[in-house]
Amino acid sequence: MISIINNINTLFDKLRVLDFLAPLLLRIFLAPIMIYAGLNKLGDIENTALWFEHSLNLPFPTLMVLLAGGAEFFGGIALLIGFAVRWFAIPLMITMIVAALTAHWENGWHQFHESKQPVPWEWRMDLIDEGEKRKAIVKNVLREHANYRYLSETGSITILKNGIEVAASYFIMLLALFFMGAGRYLSVDYYFSLMNRKE
Repeated sequence: MISIINNINTLFDKLRVLDFLAPLLLRIFLAPIMIYAGLNKLGDIENTALWFEHSLNLPFPTLMVLLAGGAEFFGGIALLIGFAVRWFAIPLMITMIVAALTAHWENGWHQFHESKQPVPWEWRMDLIDEGEKRKAIVKNVLREHANYRYLSETGSITILKNGIEVAASYFIMLLALFFMGAGRYLSVDYYFSLMNRKE
């Protein structure tokens, strides 16, 4: 049995030639999300600053919009091309922490109401229970007064809980990139590191 496990581990070791795929896929996944989020903030600084100030109670709201929007937009571009990935991961992680603590924390963990699959660290089960009740009411109203089949054929009707799940997931991905770097072959960082070795 041990020899079989060792043989499988040897096979896994040979797969390390593909280790560049993990950071590449993380970068490709995160880059457009960050770029789009940054563009949304920087494209409407005044209204975003009002939301930061009055809904999130952030100090210096205009500065915070510029910092968060700039980190997301420029950080997203950096992730896409694999440039200074470890450096840009830091302000992006900070942005995710601020988002989780200010915009999402009071809503608990889950992004959506997950009464059938709540994680053990969900601290707002009350919101999940209430959300399920209200979702049932919405569905009944739609069934009675609208074409429910048409409204739900592209996806089920749900109520957004808006917990920290997404921000935490992005943070974990960015943390992985912080430690792994941009990856080999398909990143600017990789070719800069080759140039440094030659000098």
